[in-house]
Amino acid sequence: QTSRGEFDSSEYEVRRRYQDFLWLKSKLEEAHPTLIIPPLPEKFIMKGMVERFNDEFIETRRKALHKFLNRIADHPTLTFNEDFKIFLTAQAWELSSHKKQGPGLLSRMGQTVRAVASSVRGGVKNRPEMFTEMNDYMETFSQKINVLDKIAHRIYKEEREYFNEMKEYGPIHTLWSASEEDIADSLKGVASCIDKCCKATEKRMAGLSENLLPILHEYVLYSEILMGVLKRRDQIQGELDSKVDALATKKTETDLFSEEIGKLEDKVECANNALKADWDRWKQNMQCDMRSTFTNVAENNLRYYEE
Repeated sequence: QTSRGEFDSSEYEVRRRYQDFLWLKSKLEEAHPTLIIPPLPEKFIMKGMVERFNDEFIETRRKALHKFLNRIADHPTLTFNEDFKIFLTAQAWELSSHKKQGPGLLSRMGQTVRAVASSVRGGVKNRPEMFTEMNDYMETFSQKINVLDKIAHRIYKEEREYFNEMKEYGPIHTLWSASEEDIADSLKGVASCIDKCCKATEKRMAGLSENLLPILHEYVLYSEILMGVLKRRDQIQGELDSKVDALATKKTETDLFSEEIGKLEDKVECANNALKADWDRWKQNMQCDMRSTFTNVAENNLRYYEE
């Protein structure tokens, strides 16, 4: 549903497969190489914890795909991308036809940038300090978020094992009470108590699987995306550096190269500005998400121990 004027209707209903989401993400990366494109959930999210086609898995992935679309819709630049509009509005056959169109100009430019960058040895010489700081920040962030993700999964696994044992432990006391008249009431009381603990633990597990695990894993994927964005920025810078070096050695026409260098300088400046703006926005969102997630976990834990 939308109230925006550039759409022909205020409401659309379309069917999309996971492959269509992959296509959209690749088109956004192609069109905006130095913007931070939100991550998609993996095809096998929470592997080993839920079966691929059971209701819990389908619902977990549906929520993650929904969040992916909302993050694009909330982005000041990505929200106006033409492929995003087509993804939201085109019928299946129209989308299929659109997807068959060959790689665009930006994609071909991207391949050129990659080819040039790979030929630049010794990395980027003139990388601005702020992008080196971003790179260092992301390396540390990636390590920490991966550790948090592993710990959270371990906590959930231990909690589930504890829950399964309690489910077996409670009924044993009820059965026992039938053959021990003198302590029957006490045994039933213990069984009732274990049942309450079971329900409280189940709620706590639901809180972890719905709120903590998806957020942490989303930012594990974000860390990979950001490292990729920083590399793409360096590739654009590398292309400029190689042209400047070629001009300095006067291997070719000076006027022609000066014009190319001017265009590349504009391209680098656009890439830098896009990434700077997106970086600040991403950090703000990340800190907000982390704060609300961990506050939520703490409140759930308080409720659990009170119960």
